[in-house]
Amino acid sequence: MWRIIVACLSLLAAGPSQAQQLIRLARIADIPDQYVGGEMLRAVYAKLNIKLAFEDVPGKRALALSSAGEVDGEIQRIGTLSSDYPTLIQVTPAINYIEPAVFTTKLRFDVAGWNSIREYSIGIVRGVGSSEAGTRGMARVTATTSLENMIRMLDADRFEVMVTDLFSGLVAVRKLNLQTRIVPLSPPLERIHIYHYLHERHRDLVPKVGKVIAQMEASGELAMLRDALVKQVLSAP
Repeated sequence: MWRIIVACLSLLAAGPSQAQQLIRLARIADIPDQYVGGEMLRAVYAKLNIKLAFEDVPGKRALALSSAGEVDGEIQRIGTLSSDYPTLIQVTPAINYIEPAVFTTKLRFDVAGWNSIREYSIGIVRGVGSSEAGTRGMARVTATTSLENMIRMLDADRFEVMVTDLFSGLVAVRKLNLQTRIVPLSPPLERIHIYHYLHERHRDLVPKVGKVIAQMEASGELAMLRDALVKQVLSAP
């Protein structure tokens, strides 16, 4: 099934013979869900005969590049991003969703929203807006440079819990062969719809991209593509 999807995307990307427009997007490095969102957007933009390229950088660096217009936008971010970065325009409807979850080595408890982790020492990835917003005001929060760095710090008992989206956390923990030691707690903290953003110089492109996303959402194509991509990443050796 994955080979069929790749073949279809390649045919879509080929498009007419004229030169394609290129859009460069910031992608937070080593975050599996950013890969999934990027490939979903690749399919969206292919329908507009636009090619995508990605700049893999840490989360804060991504925002610095995109808000300054050094790249053309962000793959996916939380819905309130434009209030802090007004040069980035939100594309609606949402392209994806994340489910921030609590991972731990020793603790076992039922998660009941963000307040249920307030008493613990917490690791988050710097620049991931959902984690920064959810833990804002909490006393013992450590912002790490990357997801893998955070997992290694949790494994070394540098904090009691870490927060990342459930899918990305499962993939990264398995990659480091720590799945017998580091486990997610249930349920996820919440489900957050996340949005694609373009720099304001692409204001005219925003409604065109949004229209394609809406069409793909209505047809079920977007959900099917996300499911296939998630399964492909989770089953990779």
